[in-house]
Amino acid sequence: MEEEGSNAVAETVQAVTEVAADTIQTVTKGVTSETASILHIDDIKKYFTSEQLTHIVMGLIAIIIFYIVYRIIKRILKRHLARIAKPHTVQIASKTVSYAFWILIAMYVLNLFGINLSAVWGAAGVAGLAIGFAAQTSVSNIISGLFVVGEKALKLGDHISVGGDTGIVDNIGLLSVKIHTFDNQMVRLPNSSIINGTLINYSHFDVRRVVLDVGVSYDSDVDKVLEALQQVPSMCPTVIEEPAPKIYYDTFGASSLNMKVCVWCKNADFIATKNDVFKAIVKVSRETPFEIPYTKLDVKIVQ
Repeated sequence: MEEEGSNAVAETVQAVTEVAADTIQTVTKGVTSETASILHIDDIKKYFTSEQLTHIVMGLIAIIIFYIVYRIIKRILKRHLARIAKPHTVQIASKTVSYAFWILIAMYVLNLFGINLSAVWGAAGVAGLAIGFAAQTSVSNIISGLFVVGEKALKLGDHISVGGDTGIVDNIGLLSVKIHTFDNQMVRLPNSSIINGTLINYSHFDVRRVVLDVGVSYDSDVDKVLEALQQVPSMCPTVIEEPAPKIYYDTFGASSLNMKVCVWCKNADFIATKNDVFKAIVKVSRETPFEIPYTKLDVKIVQ
């Protein structure tokens, strides 16, 4: 009896094991099938045939060759333009070549995978029209950027002022011009603001005029004051002789005769020249002497 009971238990365990194994196998097959369906593994296997893999490898080799050629062309172009063009022109030409290269690579990859480019161009045209309406400001800046480059009104390193923002030009792009101010802050100027507003380029010409206003007392000897101030240009080593300096009476002020001292200097010497002229005016005013009026206050102490 005990032997028969043991055999029955063994048969039951074996049956349960077989059912469990069949269940696990069925579940595994189902999961594998669903995973393959979701990930399109069968389609991928059909696509990555030996012929297709060869085609992809050849395409990758072609892209690498194109990239090497692009780098060589870009380097030669930059070297050649550096001899005949200004730095900002070289910069924009380099960016244009880069954009053209990546567009051509994108078209080549799409064609490599058998995508119909005519349909892509049609979709791109519709998308471009929609984007154009949504990004009118950007389009305006791009068109303005072409005018900025074409006019050659500024270049890298120029000291400019646009709409109250003053600084040194660091970058000239198709959308904007980037400058850094004299307290070292970056300011982005949209190209449309440069074209539609007033651009002041302090670095455009090699020489620049320094003008200082001087007020002298009405009691002063006007001839002696004029004679004394005419010595100022010769006391400043950075002042140039041509164009010639000008010193003249300008207006009748409320409390002084207002004069202007105008001298010319090289652009790089502007600050130094301004300081020298200022110190020279103070020096001759003490030597002549003549009075430079300033605001005075009478203080009365009430006890």
